[in-house]
Amino acid sequence: MLNWVNRFNIFCLLDNRHYDFSKPAFECLLAAGSKINIETQAGKAFDALRYFYAANKNEWLFGHFGYDLKNETEKLNSGNEDGIGFSDLHFFVPEIVLELNDREVAIHCESDARLVFEAILKCPATITESVKSSVVVQHKIKRDNYINIIEKLRQHILRGDCYEINICQEFFASDAVIDPLYIYNRLTELSPNPFSALYKLNSRWCLSASPERYLKKEGNKIFSQPIKGTSKRNAANVVEDEKAKHYLIEREKEKSENVMVVDLVRNDLSRICKPGSVKVDELFAVYSFPQVHQMISTVSGELEEGKDWIDCVEATFPMGSMTGAPKKKVMELIEQYEQTKRGLFSGTIGYVKPGGDFDFNVVIRSILYNAACKYLSFQTGGGITYNSNPVLEYEESLLKASAMMKVLE
Repeated sequence: MLNWVNRFNIFCLLDNRHYDFSKPAFECLLAAGSKINIETQAGKAFDALRYFYAANKNEWLFGHFGYDLKNETEKLNSGNEDGIGFSDLHFFVPEIVLELNDREVAIHCESDARLVFEAILKCPATITESVKSSVVVQHKIKRDNYINIIEKLRQHILRGDCYEINICQEFFASDAVIDPLYIYNRLTELSPNPFSALYKLNSRWCLSASPERYLKKEGNKIFSQPIKGTSKRNAANVVEDEKAKHYLIEREKEKSENVMVVDLVRNDLSRICKPGSVKVDELFAVYSFPQVHQMISTVSGELEEGKDWIDCVEATFPMGSMTGAPKKKVMELIEQYEQTKRGLFSGTIGYVKPGGDFDFNVVIRSILYNAACKYLSFQTGGGITYNSNPVLEYEESLLKASAMMKVLE
């Protein structure tokens, strides 16, 4: 299927990698080609999207919101470097949509679906590397500088400027050459995660092995599943692996970080939900992934009458797990201390069904690549509280980068 879809300039694969949580991850969906699209920058982006959606309510939509839409929602600005160049907002109506499960595939298109199916079956069933990778990864922020930044953020927290802040660093490569399909396949084999995405927008790519949901709507119910709290797995030792899992449950720093973002999400959802309907379905739940254990909470609510999916995103974006609290102040500090524009990183990729139900991930554990200028980038970091240990925070950012480093070696 991926060998077939690579002929299109625009496509989006969303894959749950066979995870079967109680609240399911993405379906496996592939959107190929673009009949019509909207691509714009922060300013009047949400107004433009409403106009676009009004004309295409009965269609599937796939696309992204970039982190720097914060400049519109919170009246901020972005001045850091951006080597990738994703727009702040892009959505497209696909020519073809494929829905897959373990039993069948449904193909939505205006042409003969059997011809699409046959064309896919004629493609190779394995992904081989079409071009030899050439990538030399560098750190944008050196270790000592990163640790110093964490110390400065702890002082901001001590002064009462904020309570918790998500800070990230960039790993990058210039003159990078990769085969995006091959690297994505390796990444999701090494690190299969329930909100994986392969997204191509002309020369720009996102190869995502994300474990996190940003926001999902089913009927009048909406829920978010922020992640805060990470510990390294020990696959070679079951006893030590269980200790790593319980480390999350017992450590006050991880729990305080998680509960802060839960409160922030509750506040965001209350803007669009019926009074009294917002609740925490699950608090401090630990889920296990290939490289790490993660602490995930689930917050839900019932939408007020007349609120649609665009209202939901506008009221809650960017997601609290990638910002902190209070949201506007920490985004100002993020701009001050980070050295790279986030762009699509810590934004979201997802889909909207005909009728307005939707599901969006959080773009983390993701490689971004601009094939035209041969620039490759990925960012990792974590939530900082006053109790954070700067050295351990630096090591956590390397842990989160490990799978991406490995597939690019």
